[in-house]
Amino acid sequence: MATIELQSFMDEVRSKSPHEPEFQQAVEEVAETLIPIINEDSRYREARLLQRLVEPDRTVMFRVTWEDDSGEIHVNRGYRVQFNNAIGPYKGGLRFHPSVTLSVLKFLGFEQILKNSLTGLPMGGGKGGSDFDPKGKSDREVMRFCQAFMTELQRHIGEDTDVPAGDIGVGAREIGYLFGQYRRICNRHAGVLTGKGLTYGGSVGRTEATGYGAVYFAREMYARRGESLDGKRCLVSGSGNVALYAAQKLIQLGANVVSLSDSGGTVHAPEGLTEKQLEELRQLKEEQRGRLSSYNSSGVEYLDGKTPWGLDADAAFPCATQNEIGGEDAQTMLSNGVGLVSEGANMPSTAEAVHAFRAKHILFGPGKAANAGGVAVSGLEQAQNAQRLSWSREEVDERLQRIMHDIHTKCMDNGASGDDADYVKGANVAGFRKVAEAMLAFGAI
Repeated sequence: MATIELQSFMDEVRSKSPHEPEFQQAVEEVAETLIPIINEDSRYREARLLQRLVEPDRTVMFRVTWEDDSGEIHVNRGYRVQFNNAIGPYKGGLRFHPSVTLSVLKFLGFEQILKNSLTGLPMGGGKGGSDFDPKGKSDREVMRFCQAFMTELQRHIGEDTDVPAGDIGVGAREIGYLFGQYRRICNRHAGVLTGKGLTYGGSVGRTEATGYGAVYFAREMYARRGESLDGKRCLVSGSGNVALYAAQKLIQLGANVVSLSDSGGTVHAPEGLTEKQLEELRQLKEEQRGRLSSYNSSGVEYLDGKTPWGLDADAAFPCATQNEIGGEDAQTMLSNGVGLVSEGANMPSTAEAVHAFRAKHILFGPGKAANAGGVAVSGLEQAQNAQRLSWSREEVDERLQRIMHDIHTKCMDNGASGDDADYVKGANVAGFRKVAEAMLAFGAI
């Protein structure tokens, strides 16, 4: 019966949101676990909560016109998807990348509803961005684009309305330009963006939070089985903030990080990267904006055009982008000994990969649970801004560890059956219940 209902529901979603494969994928993964829960509660069914949950409150799309250093005019498309604010202001990052489409942002915004709910903080779900590519642009070109983007976006955001943050292509530089333009136009210094610099309202630990959080969640999953990360061989994909700081925390906890990657290939360190090598790679990617192919160091090889998923390992931390692990990759990983996957990126595993991991009952932490550390510390940044306070690094990290522990507990409470733990079901159900109760309290709106 639930299968028939799922098919009928997804047919409706596809008819309303055609040509949006990423969004459809995210919705189906959630719906297949929530429909049985909704069938058990007549309040959820009668209020048609699932149908309401998959429709954004509003979607804003706008033109962004900017001038490059040679005086040529360029036109990009900007978006903000405000998905659900039942438990708090919309909260979600901005992504600047050529792959940005409405489908990608709707999938990210939809996932953000449940992710933000799991943190226990009062934050709704949203997402935004543009098909602008910061790579290869000068600082002045990025500045002019960000100023043009914020000139429109500022109409739709506010510290009690919608609080964007960074994402792929939007780091400290971009947040600074965006916030500077917001202050210029609105004449307000408010916590309307997170991921800000420490000199103007940012929080210590925010840069590291997503990567650290994915590792803390993995630690919780291992601890339930009486294991630890110490000595585990860990695959990490990507080489941005999430990947670099996931690798840093893994090394601190005694794990062996055997890979990092970018779009060109994979750095492979069979014996594990040293702290010195990781710092060199961080400088290469963050400061020099270079490619991994240019890195040379003892005990490290570069696998041109390869992903990390064919390497032997005990655990995997996909931290690059959506759908980077396919069904065949998942089978290879399982054959090579991977027994834990903690998703640092958003939906990095395809539906086929997720089904393969769940079928083998490995420890699988879905992104909405495992990578919630980033938005959790964004929420802590909002709290500090509201109080005009700055907390210490130790206090922020302690709160982050507590939040990731609590998310793990919620997943267990809603997805455990005997010794088996279905973290996908647990995360979806736990995140949904809080939002659902708030939506019911507001009536049919």
